[in-house]
Amino acid sequence: MSISDNIARIRERIAQAAARVGRNPDSITLMAVSKTVEPERIRQAYAAGIRVLGENRVQEFADKAPALKDLAQAEWRLIGHLQSNKANRAAELFHAVDSIDSLRLAQRLHHAAQQSGKILPVLLEINVGGEESKSGVSASAAGLEELLRGMQDFSHLQVRGLMTIPPYTEDPQGARPYFRALHELRDKIAGRNLPRIQMDILSMGMSHDFEVAIEEGSTCIRVGTAIFGERPRPQ
Repeated sequence: MSISDNIARIRERIAQAAARVGRNPDSITLMAVSKTVEPERIRQAYAAGIRVLGENRVQEFADKAPALKDLAQAEWRLIGHLQSNKANRAAELFHAVDSIDSLRLAQRLHHAAQQSGKILPVLLEINVGGEESKSGVSASAAGLEELLRGMQDFSHLQVRGLMTIPPYTEDPQGARPYFRALHELRDKIAGRNLPRIQMDILSMGMSHDFEVAIEEGSTCIRVGTAIFGERPRPQ
């Protein structure tokens, strides 16, 4: 199937999942994860209506961004772990950063956004499964409270919500309790009405489990393989 066919099928599945829980499918953003995808195939996704794209690495996107600069309506979001020393470049390249997991990183990105003269939307990455191999702040750790307090001082960062990658299970249903936990955490934070903290985005669900994520309240699903196919494994 072509990339446009894949996208059409995914949109059908989004609509079906939304209907099962009485949601409007238009309230769910389909982000195409374009890491390792060459510009020509990204263009095919854009032509099929994709406007939000996620990249994992600052340098990789920096290399291909010149070939994509004419995609005027594209919104580029950094969804991979951001190293503090790449904060300046990330603030220049991306419209948003969805992987804030420490106060130190947030501070660096705030200064970078300030220098670029922009207010940068961000998501806080939550490690819902407590996996040591994954980035993200623990939902139960003091670090999350410290991060929430600190973000209120960063006038050039706008917290829009939460993002997570749950532990992988063969059965997509295995992700359901993690998605539910993130939704509950989002609601709890939103109820505090903290300055500069919005909680309107819940980014969860990928190719393997996005339908379950939608049923649990996701407002943004991050789909790569189901759009572009399997990526080549590193040699």
